[in-house]
Amino acid sequence: MGISYASASVEETQRLAALLAPALEEGDVLLLTGDLGAGKTHFVQGLAAALGIREVPTSPTFTLMSSYEGGRLPLYHFDLYRLDDAGELDDIDYFATIEGDGVSVVEWADKFCESCPEDHLLLDFSVRPDGVREIGITPAGLRGEALLEGLAQRL
Repeated sequence: MGISYASASVEETQRLAALLAPALEEGDVLLLTGDLGAGKTHFVQGLAAALGIREVPTSPTFTLMSSYEGGRLPLYHFDLYRLDDAGELDDIDYFATIEGDGVSVVEWADKFCESCPEDHLLLDFSVRPDGVREIGITPAGLRGEALLEGLAQRL
């Protein structure tokens, strides 16, 4: 069972990420889904700032994966939008990275659901007609449940 978060601004989307950041540990995976312009990259920017990373993440669409160091945990930001086949995940070292020493955030994760880790937190971004972003947050596995609980305590 998940929760929903309404965001009326970039700052509110980044605030959600900042509230989640204290609960994150090595190896955590956040899967982001939703249309272009729904706020996924703004969420990642808020997460990086909350982790103490000085660099501001941009959409990694053309690089597929960007890594950010210097914070409490490394942040690995994937964008699977341009991938056509799940086999291409090996080319970007996806599986080793998401099991590694940092937090992995995967945009367009729904393209390859069969390759998603069992434990994760899914954030589904949509834009309502009034322009408010609706972010559905659904856990999977024990770690996903723990992340949702940590977030819910801070909301």
